[in-house]
This record gives sequence, C-alpha cells and structure tokens, in this order.
Amino acid sequence: MLFLGIDPGYAIVGYGVIKKEKSTFKAKEYGTIQTSPDIPIEERLLLIYNDCKKLLKEINPDVVAIEQLFFYKNVTTAMNVSQARGIVVLAAHQAKKPIVEATPLQIKQALTGYGKADKQQMQRMVQTLLKLKEIPKPDDAADALAVALYAAQVHNPQI
Repeated sequence: MLFLGIDPGYAIVGYGVIKKEKSTFKAKEYGTIQTSPDIPIEERLLLIYNDCKKLLKEINPDVVAIEQLFFYKNVTTAMNVSQARGIVVLAAHQAKKPIVEATPLQIKQALTGYGKADKQQMQRMVQTLLKLKEIPKPDDAADALAVALYAAQVHNPQI
C-alpha cells in the first residue's frame, strides 16, 4: 500500500510517500510545496490546492494521512494553517482517497513510544524505520514521512 503523509502549512506543505509491504516500510519520495510570502493568502491556498491535486494524481496513494493542528501562540498563523489544512483535506476527498488524521502527540507516541519526543528524536526514528542514509530534509518533509508512517501502522483497510 502507498501512504501519502502531509504536514500542512501555508508557507510550506511537507509531503512524504511510503510503501508498506507486510511489516516493512520504504520511502518512495518526499519534498515540499512552497508558497511565497509576497502573494495574498488566497493565491497561496490556490497554489497548495492545485499542487496537492497534481500530487494525488501522480502518486495515486491508497491512503492520505494529514497531521492535525496543535496549539499555536499566534492566532493569525493558526488560522492560515487551518485554511491550508482544509485545502489538503478537500483535495484528498475529491480524489476519493481515505483520510487518516493524527495529532503530533499520536504520531510521536506511535513512532517513538513517547508522546513528548523532540524533533530530533522523531527525525532519527523516521530515518531508522525507513532505513535512510540520512535524516530527510527539509524538516517539513521529514514530518510528512512521520505522518505517513503513523498511518501505515494504524490503518486497517476493510478489504
């Protein structure tokens, strides 16, 4: 099965694709969708939407995993990230893909056994589980791979 993990944002959307075969995981690709701070939020959202639709069509994942938002100190940032996350959910739903959602706490707990693992611990676990030579960069892509790994561990299709 192919899992597409998404770490939503409005400046940078991380994505990571993993393939699950039995109990092994393999990274297929990862990267980011980036938008410029010089354009209005509505144009940034449209770019994210179009790029997500393209990504979904090219990859054709079996499942899309999307990180849920956690508390932000800046309300404006939280609102913009929420809007970008909504765009990703819409694109996945339109593509008729099952969606798995998880909080950062759930992802950390599943991958490291500790819900308060720091970013470095998470990145090393992603590297280890996917047998990568180095930690995936940028951080947004590594986070998206973690989301995909979480979904691959918890998703039980009714086939």
